[in-house]
Amino acid sequence: MRFLLDTEQTAFGHTLDRMLSAADTPAVVRAWAAGNHGPGLAVWERLADAGVFAVAVPRAYGGMGPLPVELCVAFVALGRHAVPGPLVETVTAVALLSRLAERGEPAPAEEWLPRLGAGKARVTVALADGGPYALDADAADATFVVTGGHHALRLATGHGPVQPSLDPARRLSRPLTGGEPLAGGPAVRDAASYATGWAAFTTAAQALGVGLALLERTVAYARTRTQFGAAIGSFQAVKHRLADALLGLEFARPLLHGAAVALASGAPGAGAEIAAAKVAACDAAYAAARTALQVHGAIGYTAECDVSLWLGKARALRSAWGTPAACRARALELFDQ
Repeated sequence: MRFLLDTEQTAFGHTLDRMLSAADTPAVVRAWAAGNHGPGLAVWERLADAGVFAVAVPRAYGGMGPLPVELCVAFVALGRHAVPGPLVETVTAVALLSRLAERGEPAPAEEWLPRLGAGKARVTVALADGGPYALDADAADATFVVTGGHHALRLATGHGPVQPSLDPARRLSRPLTGGEPLAGGPAVRDAASYATGWAAFTTAAQALGVGLALLERTVAYARTRTQFGAAIGSFQAVKHRLADALLGLEFARPLLHGAAVALASGAPGAGAEIAAAKVAACDAAYAAARTALQVHGAIGYTAECDVSLWLGKARALRSAWGTPAACRARALELFDQ
C-alpha cells in the first residue's frame, strides 16, 4: 500500500514545524528540566491553538477526532523539536476517558475532555503498563491513576519527589495515594488497555521525530567539522553510518503510518501494528542517537551541546509505554492472524 499525507495533513505538519522552529525549543527543554515550566507552558498553549490536542478529542466533546494520522503528524513534529511535557500522557488520558464514556462511564469525559481539547487543562497518567511513575505530574493539573489490577480509576491528589531520568526533561514522580475515585470495574480495565495502545502509538511517532532531528543535526555537523583537512562527512565510514541511520528511520515511517490507518479504521490487529511501529521507530531513533554520538565525539556528551537533548530522549522513549521485548512479542501477533 502506498501511503501519502493529503494536502491538509502536510500543511498541518509544516505549520507545527515552523511554529516550533521559532520557539527556541532547546532553551525550553533546559528550562523544563530545571523545573521552570513557564516557557514550556507557553509552547503548550500555542500547540493547543494549533489543534494538536483537539485532533485527539472526539467531536462529541468539542474536539475534531480522534484522528490518528493527524496525531502522527503532530507527534513527529513534537519529537523533532524535543518539546517537553506530558504530551503522550494527555492523549492517553483522552483515550482512557473516551473509552470509559463508551462503556457507560461518561462523567469524567464530560468534565475533562472539552478542557483537554482546548488546552485549558494539563493532565498526566499512571497506568500499570506504563510503569509506576507519572510523567511531569509537577506541571499537570491532575493525574489519572489506574490501580487495583486495572479495576479502579482515581484522580491523584499530588505526587512524590521528582526522580532522575535518562532524559532530564522527563520529570518522573510517583502519584500519592488517595484522591477522588472516578470509575471502577471491567470498564476501567478495558479503557486502560485501549489507552495504552494510543500511548505506544504517539510515543512511536515522537521517537521517529527524535531520530529525524538527530540525523539532521548530525549531517549538518559532519558537513562543517573537518579532520585531516576535509569535512568528516566526506569519509566513507561516516557516510555509511549516516546512511544506515536514514534507512532505519525511513523503514519505520510506513509502519507508523500503517498503525495510524489501523487505528483510524478500528482494525482488529491495530495493537500488533502499533507494537511493530513502536519497536521499529524507537530502535531507529536509538540507532540514530548512537550514530550522532559517534560522529559528534566527546562534545556530544556535554549538556552545552544541543544534540544531547535528543540523545537522552531517544534512550528514554525506547522503553516508555512498551519495552522493545514486549513490543516484539506483541508484533508477532500479526503473523498469527
